[in-house]
Amino acid sequence: MIKELDEKLMAIRTEVYDLLENNGDPHRINELKKEYLTLAKTERVHTPEERLYLARHKLRPKVDEYINTIFDDFFCQRGDRLGKEDESIYGGVALFRGIPVTVLGHRKGHNLQENMKYNFGMPGPEGYRKALRMMKQAEKFGRPVITFIDTPGAYPGLEAEANGQSNAISENLAEMSALKVPIIAFVTGEGSSGGALAIGVANRVYMLENAVYSVLSPEGFATILWKDSTRSGEACDLMKLTAQDLFGYGVIDGIIKEPVCGAHHDPVKVYEEIDRILMKELKRYRAMSAEDIAKERYKKFRNIDAKVWKR
Repeated sequence: MIKELDEKLMAIRTEVYDLLENNGDPHRINELKKEYLTLAKTERVHTPEERLYLARHKLRPKVDEYINTIFDDFFCQRGDRLGKEDESIYGGVALFRGIPVTVLGHRKGHNLQENMKYNFGMPGPEGYRKALRMMKQAEKFGRPVITFIDTPGAYPGLEAEANGQSNAISENLAEMSALKVPIIAFVTGEGSSGGALAIGVANRVYMLENAVYSVLSPEGFATILWKDSTRSGEACDLMKLTAQDLFGYGVIDGIIKEPVCGAHHDPVKVYEEIDRILMKELKRYRAMSAEDIAKERYKKFRNIDAKVWKR
């Protein structure tokens, strides 16, 4: 099970860090490093259920880490100018290698206290209205939009529904479809339901190797189909929610390789690959007109259905 390998690797890393901080035995440090490399070279095909485990891992990099590492001069924008500030959507204006961009994404915490503050990455309508406000502003000033998707879904509470959750999501889908600046999306963890798609209608969609992207959670799927949420592992196999499945169907445009046992074991490599992809994509879009950018996005989503049926 991937969980056991992950725990072994994390235990070795923790011991190495402790020894380094306390000037521990160099011989022991070298032994641990060799053991780590041996385990990390373990070649195995992760099952969809194992990829879901890694996609939800508590140590997986979060949107603020991506923004702080890849972008410069980030200025956080808050509020939807209608209701309230929803902290489960985090974003603002930044520079990517000197290029002004708007960057935003679902925000999860690093511990229970932060997760409660950010509502476990489940935005309400205020969050999606805030996201749309930032994207419309980006269109006004000609800034590319970059989104990071990591959510179990939009918040399903009574207050959210009363405040227009479904309307906020549908408005995002419609507006993003016609936005005249490039949108590049990265599914970094769990992308579920309309809560993910509400910031995912992009020209280019990339997924981390162990991320998942689906119409709902496997637990929800199993509950609806079999009235038994414990069959979520079986649901993972049927849902075709992995990056590998979705790339084959043409739903996404590329897969970002992760270290063995997930991005949290060496996030720098993931940051570097996203940086490389952004350089390539933004260079391509600089040569395209606003109308062509919007048309490309429209064609992308119109062609997905045809690719699926051909299979």
